Amino acid sequence: MGSMQLSPAPVWSTSMKTVLTYGTFDLFHVGHVNMLERARACGDRLIVGVSTDEFNQIKGKKAIIPYMHRAAIVLNSKSVDSVFPEDTWEQKVTDIKKYHADVFVMGADWEGKFDHLTDLCQVVYLPRTEGVSSTELRARLAPLNTSRLAELKLALETVAAIAGELQ
Repeated sequence: MGSMQLSPAPVWSTSMKTVLTYGTFDLFHVGHVNMLERARACGDRLIVGVSTDEFNQIKGKKAIIPYMHRAAIVLNSKSVDSVFPEDTWEQKVTDIKKYHADVFVMGADWEGKFDHLTDLCQVVYLPRTEGVSSTELRARLAPLNTSRLAELKLALETVAAIAGELQ
């Protein structure tokens, strides 16, 4: 499924400035919206590589939202012109050439990690939106995981049994 292309590689005028970025975009939130809008402001069109579920496993991540859903959400953002699967770390050089990217954009948390791409295009690191991240959202949801819900159910059943004995 990681090789599916959600949108065809568009044919654009070479005079247009192409921006390329990547991300997992799990639990899509306002920080993602801000990042995509800021990336788009760096050029005329924005192409986004969305990390596949298989690639996330390699990175040691597990997305809550499946790849095809995340890619569809990103593609339907008003800032995004095209989406494709990100399957490997190494594909960035190939993608820059394939999509004729003029600007490569990543969040500031990646600062310096992609400086080697400056021979191919401009590299820009954008500031993150403070106070929101998928990691933070996952942490907030962690207490709701199934084992915690089972514990809560047992506690409620115990309270109900005690209440029943008191009547």
